[in-house]
Amino acid sequence: MNVLRRVFESFGFSGVATFLGSGNVVFETSAVDLGILEKRIERGLQQALGYRVPVFIRTPAEVKGIAAFEAFEKSAIRGADINVILLTNKMDRKSKAKLGALKTETDVFRVHGREIYWWRRKRPGTSLFSTVPLEKALPVPFTIRSMSTIKKLIAKWPERL
Repeated sequence: MNVLRRVFESFGFSGVATFLGSGNVVFETSAVDLGILEKRIERGLQQALGYRVPVFIRTPAEVKGIAAFEAFEKSAIRGADINVILLTNKMDRKSKAKLGALKTETDVFRVHGREIYWWRRKRPGTSLFSTVPLEKALPVPFTIRSMSTIKKLIAKWPERL
């Protein structure tokens, strides 16, 4: 993660910090157009690392909104984990329909803005179960974070997020 932090610092961002080993980076920028900023960071990461890395920027307000959003009824989520699938843009109707077709007893999805909330139920006596082919339903790059990771990120930097 030190490499990732140094790459972001080389882009001129301040307050750069990494969180966990999955590519979470907190940084400060005065950029207004986050779409352009995402592309700039993607190009820089490809140059620095030698491979393409999709970037999914969320503002502090968006991160807090993700954590606060009640995608499913509290009674429905007992025995389940909530994951958040981050997208660059909102989903189109065709992709939403494909995603809806993936609903099972153990996997339920709710689209909200540029996020998909994924309810993953545990089967008794097993670990999380899922064979959801997300790549077929989502023809665009995405990344997945657990809701607990989102909340830990906010707890670690409450003054920044």
